[in-house]
Parts: sequence; structure tokens; C-alpha cells
Amino acid sequence: MDLLLDSGRAPGDILVLTTGGQHPWATHELSFGEAAYWAQLEAGDDVFFAAATADRVKPRPVVVVAINGPADDATARALVKARESAGVLLIVCGDPQRVNAALGAGV
Repeated sequence: MDLLLDSGRAPGDILVLTTGGQHPWATHELSFGEAAYWAQLEAGDDVFFAAATADRVKPRPVVVVAINGPADDATARALVKARESAGVLLIVCGDPQRVNAALGAGV
């Protein structure tokens, strides 16, 4: 995240998705309620953290996906959704074997 921000990316341009458990920041923000959490996405002025399966996520120029769940069909669908949501840059983080298994190809 620091490299993206240091390279000049605006915080509101970045979406972070997780395929397993929620990112700790998403958990923190959700503690203030669903309405406040999703209002941050609508505001679009900060990095937004969400589950990859969230239906309300909107495309952003940069999407970072953390493969922190099993390499299953849900993860594969999440990666397809993330690729469609990334306007300029898609970054996939995780064990290469799990990423390859989820994509069904060598990356």
C-alpha cells in the first residue's frame, strides 16, 4: 500500500479485496455500522477495504486482492470480479500456488 501511495496514487483510487477473512481495517470500519462503512465507498476519498464477495463494491483504478482464503471456486470468481473492477492496475497477493490454483493457470 505504501508503494502505491508513495508513487502518487490517490487513496480513493485504491480498492483492497480479501478472499478469506476481512482485512482488520474493514473489521474496524464495520464496527461503526454498515451504513457508515458503505458511505466511505461512496465518498471515494480513501482506500476502501472489502470482502471480494461483496456485491456493493464499485470499480476503482487500482485493485489489490489478498488471497487469504482457500483456492476454491469462490476465490476464482473473486479474481475474475477483481480483474473486471480494476481500471488500470490489478495486484494479486498471496501464495503463488494458491493463486495459480484459483486461476487454473500458471501466473
